[in-house]
Order: sequence, then structure tokens, then C-alpha cells
Amino acid sequence: MRVAIPSEGPSLKSSISRRLGTGVCFLVADLEAGLLEFMESPSSEGKQSLGVQAVVFLLGHDVDVLLAGYCSPAIRGHLENNGVKVYSGLSGSVGDLLGKYKSGELEGRQTKGLDKVTVGKKAGWENIRDAALRTRRQISSMVPIMAGVVLLVGLFNSFVSKEFLTSFFLGNVISDTFLGACVGSVFAGNPINSYVIGGELLKQGVSLFAVTAFMLTWTTVGLFQLPAEMAALGQRFALLRNVACFLLAFPIATATVFILNTFFEGSP
Repeated sequence: MRVAIPSEGPSLKSSISRRLGTGVCFLVADLEAGLLEFMESPSSEGKQSLGVQAVVFLLGHDVDVLLAGYCSPAIRGHLENNGVKVYSGLSGSVGDLLGKYKSGELEGRQTKGLDKVTVGKKAGWENIRDAALRTRRQISSMVPIMAGVVLLVGLFNSFVSKEFLTSFFLGNVISDTFLGACVGSVFAGNPINSYVIGGELLKQGVSLFAVTAFMLTWTTVGLFQLPAEMAALGQRFALLRNVACFLLAFPIATATVFILNTFFEGSP
């Protein structure tokens, strides 16, 4: 019989996590072998879909019983369909709860309504505490990535000259627009720099199509920033956002030139 309890720390005195999947670790107890082990929770790595990750973790470690604070109906149903007995609506230290389970004190705590009662009573400061803990763990995992991104972007902004960027363009409107979008996607920077570099490109005879596409992707697409964005917002969202911004640069550049040529005389 293997019992799992989501915990806020690697100690028997640590509190049970109020929501499944948000704790620092899981206490996994093998009652037959008399073994206790604290295992790192998927939430500590800043992963998305924490509830699903918790289910994968529990089933992967052959857990028979889960003692939890709040467990959503969908997660509960999936666990119970796979043979995991779920006790929810619990609070206190993981050591005390494990002792209560061994002594049979938790029998009858499988009522689904207990989840709703517990959430209602503890919806105040515990929600804030849980959110703060998750935010702290996510920020801690992102700091090294963000530091590397800032350093890399700073180096490129310092050492990549306007003349170097201008050399990418060949004088063909179609190919230059595509190249502008590609160059902007790689050499990401802030909006102020994009205006300065865009003005220099126009002076060098680069088409407004290419310059507009360059400025759009310069400020909205960032290949060097992609790892940090995926860590913060999830891989799928980050990839979709960057691809969408890259593709939208072309119709927006076309619309910009059309509007300028239609409504403003003397536009480039």
C-alpha cells in the first residue's frame, strides 16, 4: 500500500498543500515496507497543467491512496478510475495526516462535498499564500534564463551596427520585406531602437515595406527571448504567439504602406 500526500516542504512537520499539484514535493509512504520518501513535485519545475502533471506523477509511482486538501472533480475522477483512493478536504501536517490514515481516523473523508466546504472556509489568506509560493518558485526558475537573455540582447544591441543590418537588404521589395521580418525576429530590441534603426534604413533606400516588417518583428518576436517566454507562459503559447506575430508582420506592413500612400502626401 503506497500513500501519497502533497507537501509544502520535505518534512513530516510540513503542511499539506491545499491544492493538488501546487506543493513543493510529495510524501510517498510505502506502508508495507515501512519506507518514507519525499519526492520533488512537478510544480517545482514551473511546468504547466499542474493537475495533469500530478496525476501522471501519482500513477507513475504506483500510488494506491492520495491524501489531499482540494482535488478537482476531474482529477479525482481520473485517479479513482485508475484505482487510486482519494481522501480530500484535509489539513494539517503531512506526518499527522499519515498517522491518522494508518489509525483509520480518515475513513469517511472521501465525500466529494468536503472539497467545496474546505475551499469556502480557506479561500482568504491561504489562497494568497499558495499564489505567492507558486509565483516565487516560478520566478526563481526564470531568473537565470532572464539574466542570460538580457545579457545576450544587450551584446547584440551594442555590437550590431546599423550598417551591418542595412547589408542584409538587396533592393527587392518582396525579398527585403521577408528579410526585414527575419532580421527583426533575430535581433530583438526595444521600440525606441527600432525607430532609430528604421529611420537609418529608410535613409539607405530600404523600402518602407521592409522597414515596417523589421520594426514589427523587432519589438514582438524574439528568438533569443523565446526560452524565457516558454518558461513563463508555456511552450505552446510562446511558439504560437511568436509565429503569429511573424506572419502578421507582412499584412500589417502592406496595410501601413497603403495607408501612408493613400492619406499622406510625400510619404516614403
